[in-house]
Formats: sequence, C-alpha cells, structure tokens
Amino acid sequence: MTSADTGRTTTADERRVSEASASGGDGRPERKGARTRRRILEAARRKFAAVGYERATIRSIAAEACVDKSSVIQYFGSKEGLFREAVHWNIPIAELTTDDAGRTVENYLRGMLEAWAATPDSPMAVLLRTSMTSEDAAGLLREHITSEAVIPMAQSMSGPDARLRAALANAMMMGIASQRYLLTTPDLADAELEDLLRVSIPVFRALIAPGEETAS
Repeated sequence: MTSADTGRTTTADERRVSEASASGGDGRPERKGARTRRRILEAARRKFAAVGYERATIRSIAAEACVDKSSVIQYFGSKEGLFREAVHWNIPIAELTTDDAGRTVENYLRGMLEAWAATPDSPMAVLLRTSMTSEDAAGLLREHITSEAVIPMAQSMSGPDARLRAALANAMMMGIASQRYLLTTPDLADAELEDLLRVSIPVFRALIAPGEETAS
C-alpha cells in the first residue's frame, strides 16, 4: 500500500527493506545512484498521484523520497523533467501484435489491464490522474497515447480509417482501465479479468480487424 493510499509518508525503515530486496537485471544489487534515482521516481509517482502535478513540489517529493532537494535537481533537472520521466511508459504494440486478430486484441487488453492491476501508481495511471487537473499533463498524455499506441497500432491494421479505429480502440481500453481501477465502477471493478476479456474482445476485434470475425 502506498502513502497516497494511507495518507502518510513511507518510513525510512520501510524504504531500507525495499532497497535491500532491490537488484539489477543480473541479480546484483543496484548501484547507489540507480537506487536513489528509482526511489525519487517512485516518490514522485506517489506525490503526483496524491496531489496532482500543479500542487506537487520538488521539496515535497524529495521529502517523500528521503533525499535532499538538490538530489532531485541533479537527477532530473526540474519538476517537468521529473514528471515526464516518472509517468513515461512503453507500450510494446509490435510485440503484442500477431497474425491472429483475436489473439492480438487479447494481448492488448490483457497487457493493459494487468499493468494497471499490478500497481495503483503505475506511470500510466498517474499520468491519467494528473491529466484531469493539468493541461501540461493532458498534453503529455495525448502525445504519448498517439505516438506509443495509436500510430503503431494503426500501422499494423488494414482497411480504411485505420488511425480512427486505432484511436477508438485506445479510448475504449483506457476507459475500461480507468473505470475499473480509478473510479472502481462496481460492475467493472468486481468482474473477473477473464469475463472482461470474454465480453470485450469481440468488440475490439470488430474495430481492429473488421470482417475477420465472420471470416474465421
């Protein structure tokens, strides 16, 4: 549970436990600089999620991360630079796209919903939250969705209106994720993941590969 959930700042002891278990991809402990950088990013996501982009300050984020304000500036330069890195995520459209439209749609949906379920303060969740109150964050969200999801998805689609269909599919996926995990709309929040996929896959398949659902 995050400090955004409990309304308190994570203690130094809790941070030390977290850091003690952290390691790099090769199994070796993180270097001190990488560990500090990661801690700042995690603290920034919690703070941005809790109070929004405008109200979050470098000083408050530094306090949340148990570092000096100068360390935040050293690693990220400014609040804008920190925000951009804290909310950045990669959408592996190429890796999720297959020759089978049904499998592709399931990959897209399952990947997004499982990512949201993994942590309430994931980069995409924080960016969506802050975009509701900050035009800068909203602009960044539009830019990111377009470049990371809509364009590559449209490039993998055939038929007319590919960009529009890709944009509609992304809007629907974000709507499902935000209502399930942010608004916790009862029917969506209470549903099993497999039931959500079973009901929604045909709808998305009709957008991504119109006509193929009747041809298979």
